[in-house]
Amino acid sequence: MSSRTQQHALLHLAVLVLFAAAAPFLANAQPAAPDQTAAVCTDPAADGACHNVPKALRLKLIAIPTILVSSVIGVCLPLFSRSVPALRPDRNLFVIVKAFASGVILATGYMHVLPDSFNNLTSPCLPPKPWGDFSFTAFVAMLAALSTLMVDSLMLTFYNRRAKQGGASASGAAVADHESPAHGHWHGHGHGHGDIVVAAENADVAKPDGDEASKVQLRRNRVVVQVLEMGIVVHSVVIGLGMGASQSVCTIRPLVAAMCFHQLFEGMGLGGCILQAEYGARMNSALVFFFSTTTPFGIALGLALTKVYRENSPTALIVVGLLNAASAGLLHYMALVELLAADFMGPKLQGSVKLQLLSFLAVLLGAGGMSVMAKWA
Repeated sequence: MSSRTQQHALLHLAVLVLFAAAAPFLANAQPAAPDQTAAVCTDPAADGACHNVPKALRLKLIAIPTILVSSVIGVCLPLFSRSVPALRPDRNLFVIVKAFASGVILATGYMHVLPDSFNNLTSPCLPPKPWGDFSFTAFVAMLAALSTLMVDSLMLTFYNRRAKQGGASASGAAVADHESPAHGHWHGHGHGHGDIVVAAENADVAKPDGDEASKVQLRRNRVVVQVLEMGIVVHSVVIGLGMGASQSVCTIRPLVAAMCFHQLFEGMGLGGCILQAEYGARMNSALVFFFSTTTPFGIALGLALTKVYRENSPTALIVVGLLNAASAGLLHYMALVELLAADFMGPKLQGSVKLQLLSFLAVLLGAGGMSVMAKWA
């Protein structure tokens, strides 16, 4: 036998020996992954001891009123702050509290909603094509942020045009009143005091400009509230649906406590925006109602769909993942652009370095607290 033949024989023998040595490990490790993945994707009881339907039902029934009360308290606290002089919108303490709440909303998008979307859309229960080949979460979040910018701009344009149409009719009435005999009689008496008349006319000219600026800011605050409420409602329904459909006690138990704190602080952020929007009692009640009831409604909906809804089914993973991604993009835009940037670049914070630093510290505390809660919720 030639040396080359011996080398080939030894090489083949070595490959066989290595294969024989690795065969037990391959047999024990490789085939287990698909079986385990299939079990998780098809069997709702795959989490073993944590799967307990009666205990999970009791926890859900406790969660519905508890989260409802926490949401109501959180969103109503800023609305009742008008009775406390230190918490009025023109005071520094209100600015600091609003910065804390804005940090909570920012961390909700980055630390709670966005990771959930990544987990849903990269789940092994989904086919690798196309979900494993493209980052749908980041793409949908980016589109949602841009769409929020477009909606924000169009809504503000609509409100401003409608206000100008109303202002044009009001100014026409004011011109008619200015040319009335009564007005001319008053001007005739003041003709001898030219300086006083000029000063009065300048004040009349300057006053509408200040009023118009405050009205534009008020309309902007109202747009912020409506868009922010939309994003929070979508997120709340999705997370409530997941909790209501889950039968895992190990998942629900810490989630109830975390969701109570989550709704409390997120409600404070939304309540501060509602306070600045200066709506009437009916609109305030509607905004409070929708924020407070969406998560309990999601839990109740999950309970009703327990027999049909499977959180690891491809349809559920795709729908929930895409909704979470869209909600995350919306919350990122609203927290950074409409809440934090608008306040930090505004005249109040720009006029005080101390207030800026305190507000930034409040943002870090709010975002840090919600980031810690991401461990459980």
